[in-house]
Amino acid sequence: GPTGVGKTELAKQLALDMFGNKDAIIRLDMSEYSDRTAVSKLIGATAGYVGYEDNSNTLTERVRRNPYSIVLFDEIEKADPQVVTLLLQVLDDGRLTDGQGNT
Repeated sequence: GPTGVGKTELAKQLALDMFGNKDAIIRLDMSEYSDRTAVSKLIGATAGYVGYEDNSNTLTERVRRNPYSIVLFDEIEKADPQVVTLLLQVLDDGRLTDGQGNT
């Protein structure tokens, strides 16, 4: 939706209603996922690539650390098309496998 219509506020209210905490949100600024390396940044590098050992900021790790959260994809229109395709698959299947094989 357009800027200023309350999408983030809706996410905060959902978090409050569902989990009792308006800060139970995993916010991803999708403008940070706008280049060709965006998919590996989101799910982590696969074996043999730089960064394979560090998955501390991947989407799967953030959800694992805070499982009772709303995931907010802020500014999704700025994401790389491969990221959007990946997220559509996640929303369709209800799960995501990261670069280390964790689901």
